[in-house]
Amino acid sequence: MNYGKPFNLDAKAIKWVEDTLANLSVEEKIKQLFIDMAAPVPEPIVQRLVESHAYGGLRYMNQEPAKVKELLNLYKKYSKVPLIVAANTEAGGNGACVGGTEIGQELKVAATNDKKYAYELGKVSALEAKTVGCNTVFAPIVDIHNNWHNPIIATRTFGHDAKKVAEFSKEYLRACHELKVASVCKHFPGDGMDERDQHLANSINSLSCADWDKTYGYVYQEMINNGVEGIMIGHICLPSYEKYFNPNIEQDGYLPATLSPYIVSNLLREKLGFNGLIITDASHMVGMTGRMARRDIVPTSIKIGCDMFLFYNDFEEDINYVKKALDSGYLSMERLDEAVRRILAFKAHLGLHEGYQDIDLSNIGLLENKNIALEVADKAITLVKYKDQGVLPLTSKKYKNILLLHHDISNPFNSYITNKNSKKYYEIVADELTKAGFNVEIYTPVLEQLKKASDDEVRTIMNKLYTSKSAISTITDKYDLIIHLANVPGNGVVQRIDFALTKGAIDIPWYVHELPVIFISVNCPFHLFDVPQVRTYINCYDANDYTMASLVSKLLGESEFKGVSPVDAFCGCEDTKW
Repeated sequence: MNYGKPFNLDAKAIKWVEDTLANLSVEEKIKQLFIDMAAPVPEPIVQRLVESHAYGGLRYMNQEPAKVKELLNLYKKYSKVPLIVAANTEAGGNGACVGGTEIGQELKVAATNDKKYAYELGKVSALEAKTVGCNTVFAPIVDIHNNWHNPIIATRTFGHDAKKVAEFSKEYLRACHELKVASVCKHFPGDGMDERDQHLANSINSLSCADWDKTYGYVYQEMINNGVEGIMIGHICLPSYEKYFNPNIEQDGYLPATLSPYIVSNLLREKLGFNGLIITDASHMVGMTGRMARRDIVPTSIKIGCDMFLFYNDFEEDINYVKKALDSGYLSMERLDEAVRRILAFKAHLGLHEGYQDIDLSNIGLLENKNIALEVADKAITLVKYKDQGVLPLTSKKYKNILLLHHDISNPFNSYITNKNSKKYYEIVADELTKAGFNVEIYTPVLEQLKKASDDEVRTIMNKLYTSKSAISTITDKYDLIIHLANVPGNGVVQRIDFALTKGAIDIPWYVHELPVIFISVNCPFHLFDVPQVRTYINCYDANDYTMASLVSKLLGESEFKGVSPVDAFCGCEDTKW
């Protein structure tokens, strides 16, 4: 193995790698291939898990910093071989622990149009991750937004321009290197072409070899040239390059990158020259598990060039699958040793052969980090469409009475992990506008009204919607302005507004020529496709408290709209611009 770039090991570190490898049993080598998900459990259970599973790394569930510190210290205490400890710090230190600073997803940072904030995102992420005991971050995301239908990376990318993605990603990486935290960028060979979620189905990058080279290939080559230590492989097919490296491949022979020797070994290792650690995306995702039996998936992924699995399905089963593949000769001991050697080299690059660094919790949530988050919010919020000139800035003299509607689609699991007592994003907007002298009514969506209504009330509500329509004056006499706020997060099959009732309810902004209407997305930047008629449209990229406060200051004219959209918020349509 080449111990040069990106690991750049000296003689002492190389000796540790070789000595450690020589002293591992075959079973211990196999166990090094896995990254476990760690949850807070008592010390005896941690000891039993670490000593029996002896995995190569872990990713843990977010907790308060002190709990993370306690947990990670226990894992380190009982590990024979030092651990890769990783966190998903895509949006800031909030991916490392509760109370970490959330700067914002990459698209929000890109909307500042200033790559220094990508550096600051990397700096805050790496600092706060390191503070609680992490040595690796699964970031940045270097995918490119080429399909507005894609709900997985809608805000988890630096945009649709490959050069901008590369420049911003390198700045994130530079900050990680300054803090001596390893970076694993993702998701090779590149998400953003397909609109499917690899958690749930196959996903394909459909670009030709030439077009891939100019876009995704360019970004990955830049990251490799700048010393990225790890690359996470997505369960994404790249048919053009599979056909390039194997002209005789049958159509049903195309495989996701995590199972394809042509994408991992031929393209990434040989053509792009990547010598770092290759980690699969989560190994239980359907984009991988739906392509062959688990007993074949596990050894095949290692055989074709992946070095580590992000998570296992059943630990004993997965270990045995590798053992059987070694016994049968399907997987060679040479390939297993190569993977483990690279895992150990990654650890030596982090200095783990000389011990772990002490954990100091003092750098969590620093004021200077919070100020970066405030700056990003101020510079990112984007006035995408403004056809009703004169609507902004809002004044209570012009628009004393405001109706505020909100459109929410949430992950049901969020209700178990979010603070139920915290203010909703639309309540923050309403409160800030009220303080500024407006009368604000928060509208209760029709479906919420129906849930709380008696049988007779339900019939009355439905009759109004479907039969006896209301006069326009019932809106225009009561309100001077209507604001719509949409919070539709990603990681679903689609990321669209779900207008449950389509018979002219006020939930839908059909009345844009009756009175001023402002439509604001606090998450997905592509809602103009569903409300092309709106004449004032704003993207905020998230619904954080400080983002909502900054939004109101811009609505009131106290601050300018500075954001530059990193994607086509008009969704490639002409009518969204009218």
